Amino acid sequence: MASKLRKKLLSLGLVMTLGVGVLAGCSGGGEESEAEKTGSGDKYKIGISQIMEHTALDSARAGFEKALEENGYKDKVEIDYQNAQGDQSVNDTIAQNFVSQGKDLMLGIATPSAQSLYNASKEIPILITAVTDPVDAGLVKSLEKPETNVSGTTDSMDIGVQFKLLKTLYPEAKKVGILYNTAEANSEVQVRDAEARAGEFGLEIVKAGVTGTNDVSQVLDSIIDEIDAVYVPTDNVVVSSLPLIYAKTMEKKMPIIASESGQVENGALATEGLDYEKLGYQTGLMAIRILEGEKPSEMPVESLKETTLTVNEDTLKKLGLELPKELADRAVMIGSGSGE
Repeated sequence: MASKLRKKLLSLGLVMTLGVGVLAGCSGGGEESEAEKTGSGDKYKIGISQIMEHTALDSARAGFEKALEENGYKDKVEIDYQNAQGDQSVNDTIAQNFVSQGKDLMLGIATPSAQSLYNASKEIPILITAVTDPVDAGLVKSLEKPETNVSGTTDSMDIGVQFKLLKTLYPEAKKVGILYNTAEANSEVQVRDAEARAGEFGLEIVKAGVTGTNDVSQVLDSIIDEIDAVYVPTDNVVVSSLPLIYAKTMEKKMPIIASESGQVENGALATEGLDYEKLGYQTGLMAIRILEGEKPSEMPVESLKETTLTVNEDTLKKLGLELPKELADRAVMIGSGSGE
């Protein structure tokens, strides 16, 4: 594919070397390399595909755009943001449209969107964010060296940290329920990880698969009497149903441990999680590197090492729990968005 940006770059090269405006033909195939703008007034075309709206994904997108704005690219890019509203067929259409429109760079927010973009093009540079396991999702060969047209950031983190937090806040917990979308590779990875690590903390995982938001209520009802707590992974279907999960668990005085802070804002008890705006910002900095000439295939997938303890003070009180001093000294305390 010969993108508009690539044509501009070839034109620039000829003007610099020959002093004339003759255009050269583009070589086809393989990953496209991006470089400097021509200064002609044209903008880089960036397509952003997001599977659905919820706090974590929205924050990642905001961080990505903030990085571009704060680093001199506000007036150099034209961003086309599309949201699939949880519909995979729409997700695929968005990706195909981006390719036909000749985007210079594409961003996939969450695993389904990233996979659709990669399925649509093996040439246009693709960045990903809020993807737990890019290797398992078939997006890169390895985190250290992708060897595809894909790189970006992963939101993978040690689930043992969350289980330790649960046992500290609620020592009597024995069985932890996890709802997950069986169609999302990202979620399957997290469930396997949870099952592998739970025993270290004296916990047993009770997993329950859903295929969409309409399943969540019934599936949660089927396990709620046999569990002591709920863990919410970074699963787009489950996270979008968090107000429902919160309502049902509060009736049982049952804590929810979250995988990221946006869930805590919506009623979950606590998380030792990532800041998705910072994750998106980090991805935005990678976008600038690509626009300035680097290739995704040679850029290691990055992660955010810093975590933040976030606790919902309203939920803590309603559950009758206390925050140990060692946690209180570093916790970010917030109120509930759904528990009033």
